Amino acid sequence: MEKNLKQISKFMSLVLRHKPETIGLHLDEQGWAAVDELIEKMNEKGAGVDKAIIRQIVDTNDKKRFAFNEDQSRIRASQGHSIDVDLGLEPVTPPDILYHGTAVRFLEAILQDGLLKQNRQHVHLTALKETAIAVGSRHGKPVVLEVNASEMTKAGYEFYLSANNVWLVEIVLPEYISVSGH
Repeated sequence: MEKNLKQISKFMSLVLRHKPETIGLHLDEQGWAAVDELIEKMNEKGAGVDKAIIRQIVDTNDKKRFAFNEDQSRIRASQGHSIDVDLGLEPVTPPDILYHGTAVRFLEAILQDGLLKQNRQHVHLTALKETAIAVGSRHGKPVVLEVNASEMTKAGYEFYLSANNVWLVEIVLPEYISVSGH
């Protein structure tokens, strides 16, 4: 059952963050979808889900990837979209230092070009070094980058904090990046 929940969660990430058209799901401008429509469209593709399963995935996802609205009639991904959505986040002053985990093989390009959002709406950062190590480990031998968020804020960059405590910013230029010692 746990493997099945993981597969359903990955499928939800696909349709709520990247490709809602895969199942013909409608997302509004803020990335919200009707829970009933999500269930209907997922089941048309053989997912076999109901509200209890969706609620269990939202409640138990270790990265809090998904969020319900207040009455749980709508759902969206908390961040990580490659499609254009307005999460309605207000700029927030970040901690002085934020972290980004990556693989050693990407380090040279990052130190030259900075952290780029690639196909996502934002660069993802964390306030916890341990989280950055875990993220970097998913891509190979990890390296943790320190981002001087304090200096970026002084320079006019805006940071946002997603519902699942991921710090978001448009770009991190190389001059704000240093390699963290473990």
